[in-house]
Amino acid sequence: MVSCVKNLLVLTILAALACTGYAIHCYQCESLSNPKCGEKFEADSSFLLDCSRVAPPRFILNIVGRNATGCMKKTIDGIPGHPQILRSCFFGDVRNTQSGCENDPTMPNIKQLSCDVCNKDGCNGSASLAPIAGAIVLFFGVARLLA
Repeated sequence: MVSCVKNLLVLTILAALACTGYAIHCYQCESLSNPKCGEKFEADSSFLLDCSRVAPPRFILNIVGRNATGCMKKTIDGIPGHPQILRSCFFGDVRNTQSGCENDPTMPNIKQLSCDVCNKDGCNGSASLAPIAGAIVLFFGVARLLA
């Protein structure tokens, strides 16, 4: 019986990890219309987006692939002196961010101040992976106690 419970816990963890492993999930918002998206980011599940459902911007479509490879936090200066933060899916090579971080050429007066790219779910927010790691350790601890 204990072995069955242990196997069930392991299968549950593997299934949960497999379900989240197909596409990256990133926060998508901008600070101009939503102050929660600013430098002091307030994570909201309504901002979290499955990037497999998002198409890359048209102006970089010919440069990068169609699938998101990471998450992006871009700071731009559209209105001088008032930086704006954009969080979204990133399309391109996460090791060479020049093409994926490119500004829209139809908006020449917008100056990019920074572009940070990462490749883990929700990494373009301030959320930590510690709760997920804690849950996994807890499951294995319970399985060990039951063994």
